[in-house]
Amino acid sequence: MARRVLIAEVLIVGTITLAMLVREIPGMRRELRMWRMVGLRRH
Repeated sequence: MARRVLIAEVLIVGTITLAMLVREIPGMRRELRMWRMVGLRRH
C-alpha cells in the first residue's frame, strides 16, 4: 500500500515538473538566443 502511494506521488510530481518545464521552454529559448547574440558580439 505505501509503495502504491509513493508511485502515485512520484507520478504527480513528475507530471507537474514536466508541465512547468514545457511552460518555461519558450522563455528559455528566447534567453538562449539573447545570450548567443551577446556572446557573438563579445567575440
